[in-house]
Amino acid sequence: MGEEIAISLKNISKCYKRYARPVDRLKEILLPGKSHAQEFWALRDINLEVPKGETVGIIGQNGSGKSTLLQVIAGTLTPTTGEVQVNGRVSALLELGSGFNPEFTGRQNVFFNGQILGLSREEIEAKFEEIAAFADIGDFMEQPVKTYSSGMFVRLAFAVAVSVNPDILIVDEALSVGDIFFQQKCYKFLEELRFNGASIIFVSHDTQAVLKLCEKAILMENGYLLYSGKASQIVSKYMELYYGKFPHLKTHAPKVSRQSSKEVEQKTNYSSQVNLVYPKEFQNDFPGVNRYGTHVGLIAGTSITDLDGQAESIFQVGEDMLLSVKLNPHNLDICPLNVGFQVKDRLGQIIIGSNTFLLSIDMENVEFGKPMICQFRINLPILPQQYTVNAAVANYDSAAEITYDWLDYIGTIQVISDALLEQIGFCFTDIDVMVKSEI
Repeated sequence: MGEEIAISLKNISKCYKRYARPVDRLKEILLPGKSHAQEFWALRDINLEVPKGETVGIIGQNGSGKSTLLQVIAGTLTPTTGEVQVNGRVSALLELGSGFNPEFTGRQNVFFNGQILGLSREEIEAKFEEIAAFADIGDFMEQPVKTYSSGMFVRLAFAVAVSVNPDILIVDEALSVGDIFFQQKCYKFLEELRFNGASIIFVSHDTQAVLKLCEKAILMENGYLLYSGKASQIVSKYMELYYGKFPHLKTHAPKVSRQSSKEVEQKTNYSSQVNLVYPKEFQNDFPGVNRYGTHVGLIAGTSITDLDGQAESIFQVGEDMLLSVKLNPHNLDICPLNVGFQVKDRLGQIIIGSNTFLLSIDMENVEFGKPMICQFRINLPILPQQYTVNAAVANYDSAAEITYDWLDYIGTIQVISDALLEQIGFCFTDIDVMVKSEI
């Protein structure tokens, strides 16, 4: 195997023996030469090469052999036939926290598990603060793991597993656990790891995550490697295979009403109108939030509400949300201001975002030096899932943008749907279809 190749698999197959009765296993031991088992081939003739620095996604339905293949690469499972070559230090996120002792504290488990992963005690001591910061479980680090919530358990387990600084990282659905903030942190870490030249093998049923993280992908079915190629092509193959087998899963989406150009214009200029819906309350405390800028504190409060100004965090697909940003009295030297927001998914991708500059809102009419509320009415024709919301204030010059106050998280919203969905992707929109037989 060349130095530029991180992983090489040649003709890998894995066979398990299944016995109808326990006595059949005993018969096979005592009477060699005759098999009493039924063979199950979890992998068959897998050939794969992963160059250094490449991120490869593995997708397929349950039972297709994905996890078995990862265990073979990680070295926790020996193939029945074939040759495995791995070039570099490997860290595998297969079963997070499987080596944790529930009676030990978080700190004790960090040292115990870190040594299992190949780190010396000195290395763990040097990395401990970094691990603790990534896990972000506070004083629970000194408490027995058995007292942890499932979310805290996952945070600590992931933080320990990635502290090895691996040349090759193997991830098996590990990012589908934890809250949305932790998921965003994990995806950001993977992108940094990839940027630094590590190879990543990523298994997930989340095709959007595969598209975001992976340059290439493979599709597995019944233990065979069916297709390999660009991630976008393999995801398309996967959807074709999946929906071909389960056509009843093709779903129906709620109708998102088409708006006239006049309605769109009214919505665009909403923030400059006088009919502002005053929220019942503002959030003005943002502990632990990533906040920065040249005038931190300019944002005095934020509020996420329904159209009546009532605090709300659950919205239907296609429903409107009000986002209100209250600003403290501000210095005339930094006016006019540019107020904006972002709605991000669990991968940290910006799904919806805008600001008063992009919307051409005339901020010159604002009475400077006095408190101000900027209110956005945001339609949510987006995929039902959880999202985070950011808010920021900058200068009104796109050529030389200066961030005055940036709040990386002001709240979480959940988008839901009472109807079946007839579209896939990031958002929903009106789709007209016309079918006509040629004459």
